[in-house]
Amino acid sequence: MVSHDTAARRRISATVAMALVLGGCTPGDHRGQGGDPPGRPPTAPSPSPSTDPLTECPPAGIRIRSTGGDAASGLRALGIELVNCGEHPYQLNGYPVLHVFDEAREPIMLKVVNGAKEITSGFDQPPRQVTLAAGERATAAVLWRNLVTDSTVVATNGEFLTVSPAAGQPAEEVDPYGPIDLGNTGRIGVSAWKKADPTSPAPTRPAPPPAPSAVPSSVSPPDSRL
Repeated sequence: MVSHDTAARRRISATVAMALVLGGCTPGDHRGQGGDPPGRPPTAPSPSPSTDPLTECPPAGIRIRSTGGDAASGLRALGIELVNCGEHPYQLNGYPVLHVFDEAREPIMLKVVNGAKEITSGFDQPPRQVTLAAGERATAAVLWRNLVTDSTVVATNGEFLTVSPAAGQPAEEVDPYGPIDLGNTGRIGVSAWKKADPTSPAPTRPAPPPAPSAVPSSVSPPDSRL
């Protein structure tokens, strides 16, 4: 005859053993079986430094980003930086290729002025052959005016900007650091690529581009060529 205490101990031991067996199963061991409640979607792991998009080099071997904006008297300037993050030399000779998009990511039709002569002075140096070794950088400046000369023409505001190193090359989206408020000028300017000073450290945070050599006027006559 088995005592009540002995029977109780056996029931407890059986319960503990069953809990250990069940505890060895994970939701992945029986997910999808009939009667199982739907599992919660897995939480995406936080990226490690090795998978940080800022530390990975695109297939083209270069990375393009903006380095900050500046505004004075209606003139806007946005710094652009191209880094050779690959293992081989990279050559440039010309101007960045720009495309501006509205808030719906629809392209905005405008005139891109190479050298920015119609917008301001100080950024009209002609393009030169630039060869970047691994780790070296090239810079350029994007310029436009927030200027309205005709109240009957709706002002244009771009929200997104892409930059290609040259025509026919893949574009990268860069941060414009605010709206690309073109007014009704219908144009945006860009300086030629130039090699960054190797003695200057790469910026770790956005920094505005250098100011134009001449202080622009806040009002200029409309461009008859547009």
